[in-house]
Amino acid sequence: MFDDGWKFHRSDIINAETVNFNDKAWRTVDLPHDWSIEDLPGTNSAFNPDVVNGVGIGFTTGGTGWYRKQFTIPVYQKDKRIIIEFDGVYMNADVWLNGKHLGNHPYGYTSFYYDITNDVNWNATNMLAVQVKNEGATSRWYAGSGINRHVWMKIVAPIHIAQRGTFITTSDVDASTAMINIKTKVQNESNGTSTATLINRIINAAGKQVAQTTSKQNINANDSYEFNNNAVVKSPALWSIEKPNLYKAINEVYVNGKLIDKSSTTFGIRKISFDVNNGFMLNNVSMKLKGACFHIDNGPLGATAYDAAEIRRVALLKASGFNAIRCSHNPPAVAFLNACDSLGMFVIDEACDMWTRPKNDQDYHLYFKEWWHRDMESMLLRDRNHPSIIMWSIGNEIPGMDDKTVADTAKLLADYVRSIDDTRPVTAAANSVNDNKDAFFSALDVCGYNYARDKYESDHVRKPQRIMFATESYPLTQFDYWMSVVDHPWVIGDFVWTGFDYIGEASIGWRGYPQETNFYPWNLAYCGDIDICGWKRPQSFYRDALWKENQLSVFVKSLQPSFPINPKKEDWSIWNWDDVVADWNWKGYEDSTLEVNVYSSCDEVELFLNHKSLGKKQTDRTTKFMAVYKVPYAAGELKTVGYTKGKKVNESVLKTAGEPTQIKLSADRNIIKAGGEDLSYITVELLDANGIKNPKADDLIHFEIKGEGKIIGVGNANPESTESCQQPQRKAWQGRCLVVVKSTHKAGKIALSATGDHLNSANILITTY
Repeated sequence: MFDDGWKFHRSDIINAETVNFNDKAWRTVDLPHDWSIEDLPGTNSAFNPDVVNGVGIGFTTGGTGWYRKQFTIPVYQKDKRIIIEFDGVYMNADVWLNGKHLGNHPYGYTSFYYDITNDVNWNATNMLAVQVKNEGATSRWYAGSGINRHVWMKIVAPIHIAQRGTFITTSDVDASTAMINIKTKVQNESNGTSTATLINRIINAAGKQVAQTTSKQNINANDSYEFNNNAVVKSPALWSIEKPNLYKAINEVYVNGKLIDKSSTTFGIRKISFDVNNGFMLNNVSMKLKGACFHIDNGPLGATAYDAAEIRRVALLKASGFNAIRCSHNPPAVAFLNACDSLGMFVIDEACDMWTRPKNDQDYHLYFKEWWHRDMESMLLRDRNHPSIIMWSIGNEIPGMDDKTVADTAKLLADYVRSIDDTRPVTAAANSVNDNKDAFFSALDVCGYNYARDKYESDHVRKPQRIMFATESYPLTQFDYWMSVVDHPWVIGDFVWTGFDYIGEASIGWRGYPQETNFYPWNLAYCGDIDICGWKRPQSFYRDALWKENQLSVFVKSLQPSFPINPKKEDWSIWNWDDVVADWNWKGYEDSTLEVNVYSSCDEVELFLNHKSLGKKQTDRTTKFMAVYKVPYAAGELKTVGYTKGKKVNESVLKTAGEPTQIKLSADRNIIKAGGEDLSYITVELLDANGIKNPKADDLIHFEIKGEGKIIGVGNANPESTESCQQPQRKAWQGRCLVVVKSTHKAGKIALSATGDHLNSANILITTY
């Protein structure tokens, strides 16, 4: 990777693209980097109530920034081709090498690259400069600003496998054999015709070669040839959600018996199909898509796409029962797709949020006509070998879907997708579903319905071959949406808005719509099943009861609203969940009656207050997998027990906590890799003398780090907090906060300590290798 040691300046500056520009005063940063999550200059916060498009982007700030990086390439590489690739820059990036303008890339979510061979200074200093312009209202949500994904430099021979030139598909898949088709484009950028031999080797997860093909072709100078080879894998280990088995295709190019280029492409062997009778099928097994929508940000890390952050996010969603993610509303980082491949998570890869008609003044509509073809190609060619991707989405809630011109554009885009990859269906997400969208839907293979459960049956009568799914649904109505999926085979799944909470669209999960600038200091959407720190919210525990056996959790309805109510909130704006908390600390409300909600997929539940039974209640589909109790408050223990077939199978407990006296630190990973990229997420909990977390504790916690690591993010999931996301301190919210530590390049130890007033300190040790 080409991520380390960039110089960065936040704001525009004249002549920063020139070789001799003096950048000594600039800050040194490593990529990925997002300046919008950093403290505003002269402040201790990233948030500002007066920014343009504030409520949409969580009251963060975009603007213009510059990056510069020096590098040297030895002269012995002079006969090679040099390629620089950006996985994503938000947004409107201009790139220069040694003062020469290489190009502009407007869209902030697609990867792009340049062949810089002819502009390199061999055995001398080269200067790469990138200007990033996130100016105006460019997005409806937080997108961050900067080079927020990886950058790579690739050095290849003149005759080489083309950039994104490998396409692997699997067909005739069953338990005994699988046919593997490998298309490999080889470029000849030498001065003469050469005979290239291509060897494709298929390697299984154990490192054993299981198939091989060999072919030859004369390729003229400055020309290319696409090899098309087939191989048979016997007794294939199929890719699935439960067992995400992966293979590698090692492609080797030989000229005159000498190996001159080699690439490795990870893929999975699997079979997918869609129809109205069987729904979605993976490897000939029907299954429903338990889906999450999500935006790109990683909470307190902003939009930075660290591999470890993407892996953690996918793992947390999968642990909460999700098996599919819709990348709303743009292609994700390749690190995210790699995580989905390796962990077993379906993906809908989505192109964009608008076409020619705007949603914001400076959004992608300004570039769509000129760039859609290149951006769609970038998404498809980069992502097509990922087994996790099961559908391509050409857009979300495109303005004017009832119009013929928009329907014609949908067909144009869908046909283009199929021309590159016809192995996956094309979809799109439509809102305000009605009969006038039939022409738009006719361009699609699978039709995405946003918030339109009421249309499933009537549209099936009108269009019996239409395959449908909820591309978006409300958390508050998740029971009704999921039962509609269960009951209708032509409805293949449900994708809640959202699986993970995010910055921006501030307070749609509480104050709702219409959104106004006076929502500040709200900066989070507050609608995710999982909050920005990675902790499950109450609606996620309810979803457990919908999707998993013998699940049980208990929550208490707040006696007073957790936040002020918005009197202007529209009735349809229901991205919220019930105002409940995992809290049995209500001092001053003794003998007041509290509403206790129990979420359960057990046959029945029994609630106990201080060991006294308050009765059993049935929990099943007829009760919406919920039991509600009215309980007079008394400090102590509130416990619910779940029974299935008369036997105890689970319990969930809330205990009254005393004042916090101690800090507990727990890391998701105590051993991480050195190299300056890997992360450890450390949860900070405030406990009383008995080790019980106090859910009302909000103490300020200070952090100190020593050794081979640095703090790169802090958070607490409080949607109104405008504290710094990067300073070594954070207030707790609901009894906890989070600190994220990144390794340095050296192996060793990372020692983190946490202190707070009147609290016993805590320490944790992380090892890097």
